Amino acid sequence: MQREDIIRAIAAIDAELEKRRAQNKLAGYNTGRKKHKKQLAFHKCKKRNRWVFGGNRSGKTECGAVETVWMARGIHPYRRNRRDTFGWVVSLSQQVQRDVAQSKILYYLPKSWIADIVMLSGRKDSPASGVIDQIKVKNVFGGISTIGFKSCDQGREKFQGASLDYVWFDEEPPRDVYEECLMRVMDRRGDIFGTMTPLKGRTFIYDEIYLNRRRNPEIWYEFMNWDDNPFLSKSEIAMLDGALSESALDSRKYGRFSEGYGLVYPEFDEDVHVIEPFAVPPEWQEMISIDPGLNNPLSAHWYCVDWDGNVYVIAEHYAAGKDIDFHARAIMEISRKLGWKTDSCGRVQALIDSAANQRTLASAKSVAELFGERGILVNTNVNKDVFSGISRVKSYLARGNGEPDIYIFKNCENMISEFKGYSWGAGDSPVKRNDHSMDELRYFIMTRPRPAEREQNLSPVARDKQRRIRRLHKKIER
Repeated sequence: MQREDIIRAIAAIDAELEKRRAQNKLAGYNTGRKKHKKQLAFHKCKKRNRWVFGGNRSGKTECGAVETVWMARGIHPYRRNRRDTFGWVVSLSQQVQRDVAQSKILYYLPKSWIADIVMLSGRKDSPASGVIDQIKVKNVFGGISTIGFKSCDQGREKFQGASLDYVWFDEEPPRDVYEECLMRVMDRRGDIFGTMTPLKGRTFIYDEIYLNRRRNPEIWYEFMNWDDNPFLSKSEIAMLDGALSESALDSRKYGRFSEGYGLVYPEFDEDVHVIEPFAVPPEWQEMISIDPGLNNPLSAHWYCVDWDGNVYVIAEHYAAGKDIDFHARAIMEISRKLGWKTDSCGRVQALIDSAANQRTLASAKSVAELFGERGILVNTNVNKDVFSGISRVKSYLARGNGEPDIYIFKNCENMISEFKGYSWGAGDSPVKRNDHSMDELRYFIMTRPRPAEREQNLSPVARDKQRRIRRLHKKIER
């Protein structure tokens, strides 16, 4: 074969590959040199209620469109596939459906896979310019799957009756529509997934999904921002950065929930600061810290410090509407399970808000005295300066600045929730709501905890000396 013939053959192959790529955009999704790692994390997650909170142009909508096409076609690479699936794509309005979700699905759905299109308005031979009711997709198992389109402005009643394999919410739905769709996927143990920019502030999605107040183990979420999208140029990001206010950037760049004032601890990152529990060496044990409450929640956490000065929050007690007896029993029981250090009389030590010195209407004794009688020796001499405390906590959260880090065990769910929602209010003060863990965290951090001392290999004579000293102390205490 002549050189010219080889060049023509290569050009023909390239042209054919380009033609196939143009006909099947799905085949090129996240397969090149550049990959959107957070998109892949969304697709790989096995939870049944998944959400992407993303800024505009962060790549969030592609997640929903590709997930829908994979499920309809029966070719999802990371989940169990089903035949003849039936799912809904839910947009805020029919116009938004046409311009966003519908457009993305048509972009990723090859025409050869479409068995039929049912239109609400417009012509099926030009579906992109009209409003689609349903797309019938050829499923690889031999049947036909249905992608149905709904809009929230139709009202909750239009969402009744069906039994679904999945629902994709393109942007945040009203609560009644969301709850109705939860019922629709129940029969088939189907999936809910949403992709949204949280422009409405702290709505029910903030509570139900981001904070996960109900502790639903099937809920998962991810934040996406412009820097996560490898297909956005640095110059474009810089231009958008300069065009928006700080509050607008919170939602439109980072996908954060905002009430206009911002988070106290934006440095907090669940992927960094929340870790799986592990067996903590006894010499790391440092202090329990308590923010007292009777009707309000009482928050107590167990703090450890490693040999490098890193702080670990390893356990929590958090309950409202309970008396001192209940809280004291719970604190002592958790301490027992942890093997927490005690004095010679079996008592544990804790920091507590100085308000615990006040006597209650129900007792002639203060909260501090009542705890003391129940084996919890509390120190009310805590530094309550809010701003210096917040600054100190920030230095522990910030990575790479030479200061110790702080890590929270995954089982400390209430502290994690408060970190995520602790916000500035008017007058440059944090909002006094759901802040009990945040208060007692500051009490502890303001003690300037020192690194743990490594246990020394003592000689038999030195160990005997320590035993004699301990016995002497016991006699003195008696």
